[in-house]
Amino acid sequence: MPEPKQRRDFATELVHAGERRPAPTGAPVATPIYATATFTYESMAEVDQVFAGEKQGYIYSRYGNPTVAGLEEAINTLESGVGACAYATGMAALHAAIFVCDLAPGSTILASQDLYGPTIDLLYTVFGSFGVKTATADFNDLAELEAKARELKPRVMIAETISNPLLKVCDLAACAEIAHGAGARLIVDNTFATPYLCRPLEHGADFVVHSATKYLGGHADTMGGLVVTREGADLTPLIRTMKLVGGVLGVWEAHEIMRGIKTLAVRLERQCANAARLADHLSTHAQVLRVYYPGLASAAEREIAGRMLRTPDAECGGALVSIEVQENTREAAFRFMDALRLCVRATSLGDVFSGVLHPATASHREVAPARRRQLGISDGLVRISVGIESIADIIADIDQALAASVS
Repeated sequence: MPEPKQRRDFATELVHAGERRPAPTGAPVATPIYATATFTYESMAEVDQVFAGEKQGYIYSRYGNPTVAGLEEAINTLESGVGACAYATGMAALHAAIFVCDLAPGSTILASQDLYGPTIDLLYTVFGSFGVKTATADFNDLAELEAKARELKPRVMIAETISNPLLKVCDLAACAEIAHGAGARLIVDNTFATPYLCRPLEHGADFVVHSATKYLGGHADTMGGLVVTREGADLTPLIRTMKLVGGVLGVWEAHEIMRGIKTLAVRLERQCANAARLADHLSTHAQVLRVYYPGLASAAEREIAGRMLRTPDAECGGALVSIEVQENTREAAFRFMDALRLCVRATSLGDVFSGVLHPATASHREVAPARRRQLGISDGLVRISVGIESIADIIADIDQALAASVS
């Protein structure tokens, strides 16, 4: 007859009752949320083996977590990489990708002049403080880019698949060839395109970075960043950076992003179709000075977009449209945005709803006004992240708001 279980004090039972149950016999169909900071094992010998890397296992959620690992596996599969690492935000992911490229004082980063404003700040402020130099170039002018790469011999080159906010599509294959010819690693921010539209590693990029806060999550309710690498040797330093710097992705956020990824194709198919129709409609609108959209660019730019941005069955220009209101002033842009009733004045993009942002006072606020004008980012520019609503309703809302923007 088994001995009766020793009764513990009530305070002790409050702490331990129901915990550390055996794994279920049935496998869960969705990746569970492993809301735990630490992990335990049957013996100290086993703990020692896991710490030593002799046995697969989890130790501490800063070092790795099964929920986060599920997301990393998903994005690695979608981007055709050899390994992926998740971080708390897209900026943390970009920092890690740059950091593992063995930069030293005097090293040079050659960045696209059209990068997201905070990315430029990261290069000049953070990496610049350690003696790393940053130069910019027009990555859509391949002759200029090649000349600068030959002259500067950069250690790293950084591009965006679709630029923010003027939506220029980068010829990643050509940029990768230039980068590798100069001995540089190419990092590509693929946030605007997502692996649904483009897989930069297949075009020669060394790292792909995502702000998972945008299209991958897709519902404006979580933040995260991801790096996917083409070379297995880069995965260990990416993980080490995550562990030591501590910008790890939380399990709840990983779960939300992974759930969002499951509907990425369905959402983007609708968003891209809506964006194409909206761009076409606004291209002849009396209150719009100019429309920025890959499908309305020059023939040469459309050819690049056709090679870089492909779905399995069609070409696509992405899900963003940028416009300059006719008056092309901050005041007119604000009047237009304030008059919107359906589209949300949002400070991000890639969500299921349509959102608008004023780059000059948001994403590129820290860029000097003269530099913004030089880049083509006028005070009247508005970026529209097109959602999954009825396109008729989106167009009707934008039309009435444009009418209200007239002074």
